[in-house]
Order: sequence, then C-alpha cells, then structure tokens
Amino acid sequence: MAIDPERLRSFPIPEARQCLTKRDTILYALSVGLGQDPLDERQLDFVYETRLRAFPSIAVVLGYPGFWLKNLDTGVDWKRLVHGEQAISWHAPLPVEGEVIGRTRVTGLVDRGEGKGALLYSAREVVDAATGALLATLDQSTVLRGDGGFGGPSDPVRAPHPMPTRDPDDAVALATRPEQALLYRLNGDDNPLHIDPAVAKTAGFDRPILHGLCTLGVVTHALLRRVCGYDTTKPRHLALRFSAPVFPGETIRTELWDEGGGSYAFRARAVERDAVVVSNGLFRVSP
Repeated sequence: MAIDPERLRSFPIPEARQCLTKRDTILYALSVGLGQDPLDERQLDFVYETRLRAFPSIAVVLGYPGFWLKNLDTGVDWKRLVHGEQAISWHAPLPVEGEVIGRTRVTGLVDRGEGKGALLYSAREVVDAATGALLATLDQSTVLRGDGGFGGPSDPVRAPHPMPTRDPDDAVALATRPEQALLYRLNGDDNPLHIDPAVAKTAGFDRPILHGLCTLGVVTHALLRRVCGYDTTKPRHLALRFSAPVFPGETIRTELWDEGGGSYAFRARAVERDAVVVSNGLFRVSP
C-alpha cells in the first residue's frame, strides 16, 4: 500500500492515558544507563524510590501512543522507517507517579521523491490528567526510507541547529550495555528492529540497533551531568538529529559547546567506530 498523504496527515492517532508508577520511573532511568556507578549519589536520585526524581528525558515515553505507524492503514513501510529528529520542551516538573495523557498528531509530511524516502513530522503534548497542566511538548521527525514518490505538495524541511566550527568546549563519555535495547523496549517502544535480527537485516542493519530515544537518554544524561550538575529544574529545551545508529554496547561521547545565554550546541559519537550518531544538538537551560 502506498502513502495517501491526506489520510496520513489526518491519521487518527489514539490518545494515550498512562498510569505512571515509581517502578516505571525507575525502569526508564535504568534503561538509559543511570545507576551504573553504585557510589554516585546523584544518579541514585533517579533509581531509588525513597528519594525519587523523574529523569528529564522520560518525557519521551510518557503518553506514548504505541507504534502507530505499524498500522497498515497508514500506508507506511514500517520495517524501513527510522527516527530522524527529536525535540523536548519542558513546561513543568515531571511526576514520578500519577496519570498522564499524551495527545499526538501529524504536523507535516515531506516527499523527497521516488527512491529517496519521505519525512513525517509529528508532535505530542503530555499533560497531567488530574490538573490538565501541560508537562512537556515532544516534536519529532521520522524518516520513511521506503515511501518516497507518493506525489502531491510537500511541506518545507525544517532546518536543524547549526553546528559550531571550533573544537568542543567539553565532552562526556558514557557506556551503553550490550542488552540495553532489550531493557529500553520495556518502556513501551517494542519496534522489533531493536530485538529481532531478521527484522534488523530487512532494514539494512547486520544486527539490532539501539533505540534512537535510548541514545537521546544517554546524551541527556551527559548534558544533565556536565551542564546542570543533575539539577532537573534547569532543562528547558533539547533538540537533536539522529545521524547514524548506535549498536548496544558502544560508548557514546557527547561533545558540547557553550553558546552563551544558557544555550549549548552538542553532538555525540560512537567511540568505537568514531561515528557521529547525533548531530545538530541544542540544549537550553534556565539560569
């Protein structure tokens, strides 16, 4: 089935209600690598129920509507899609437990031409079910590698944050674990690309890859450590582009530039391959 652009633009993505528990909050933090140093008291704040805080990037799994692009009615070749870009805007402190609602919609569609794929833009608002307060806004692009050439007008491609040309001001290296994708998928992202070798090969990879949003969590950890000293009240906005896959077990080195005014540019490399896996990053914090 080919993409019907009007149908995809207005696709009825179901509202997601989630009963968040402290166990969920701890699982997320563990799945992105928190707690690997058992003597680091700052990391224990995200995995120890007696003093628990929500790790900021947990926003990406709150109110998650599931792998809705796998629905045949979308017309998407779901086995070949990959996560392109992701942004998070934080509006209020994230809860460690309670009910949240996620409302997701398609916000743009770009046809790059036959054999060149397409870009799908979507946004999700995460709200507190009890108060209606907006907690976070999530914007992302998905690269539909098998779906170009459907015809019709295309929305403009959104420009990423420009990368500095000078050497980075600082860098933080964090290791991932060989089984990390198996743990991360328990947050609700059960795309078989991250566990099934046969599906990975169909997508063009020789083995399952790490979730892009798990990579985002590792990078957020590096930024929260170096820029914020683990103060979760400081992050305001994060945006990045996924430029290459990470394989579980690789070390991710996040390189950052202080651009002044609470803004930092960043990118990340898989150390073992010296491959840039995240680029065009922007991290904004409050004073």
